[in-house]
Amino acid sequence: MHRWIDIETPHGPIRGWRAEPAGPSKGAVLVIQEIFGVNPHMRSVADRLADAGFVALAPSLFDPVEHGVELDYSDAGIQRARALVTALGFPRAMDLLNASAEKLQMEGLRVGAVGFCWGGTLAYLCATRLSLPAVCYYGARSVPFLDEHAGAPLMFHFGADDPSIPAADIEQHREKQPQAQVFVYEHTGHAFNRDVDPKVYNAQAAQTAWTRTLDFLETQLR
Repeated sequence: MHRWIDIETPHGPIRGWRAEPAGPSKGAVLVIQEIFGVNPHMRSVADRLADAGFVALAPSLFDPVEHGVELDYSDAGIQRARALVTALGFPRAMDLLNASAEKLQMEGLRVGAVGFCWGGTLAYLCATRLSLPAVCYYGARSVPFLDEHAGAPLMFHFGADDPSIPAADIEQHREKQPQAQVFVYEHTGHAFNRDVDPKVYNAQAAQTAWTRTLDFLETQLR
């Protein structure tokens, strides 16, 4: 079953896209959006996780600022998205993710996180601040937080040709989080998992990263 649900948070109710497996679950995964909201692509990621056996929940993080935001990948969409990210801020975003994780934990589910772009950094903070095992896809804003202690296992996916995450930044992830799994995909740029956007999608890198992600989640949420 795939549907919108309501999530109570310290900043008021927000929506979340919840996808459930057909059979018994392997655990639960927070799907943390790119800057474009819980749009069709993010919902499809949650649906794929449900197909793989997980309960997936994608909280609509912009709801406290503007309800129901779903943006495209145009220049105008990017500008609006960046303004929403600034207006929300990291502290409120983490409050929303904590409330979402607690909702799943109250159901007796072990919870992990998978995030993309801005959400990749938020997924990293789920490991350091909420002690959730986390998979971080091309989180370009994580460097200022890399001295935080991770209370749960971490996996990072980066494109070698991502201009927003240069090689020196990737190396800082390795140095400051040496226990984490760090994967770099050659001839691959930013947002390589975004299969609805042919400008950035890299099928080979996306499939390899997805297989690694599912293996990680199955191990950590077992």
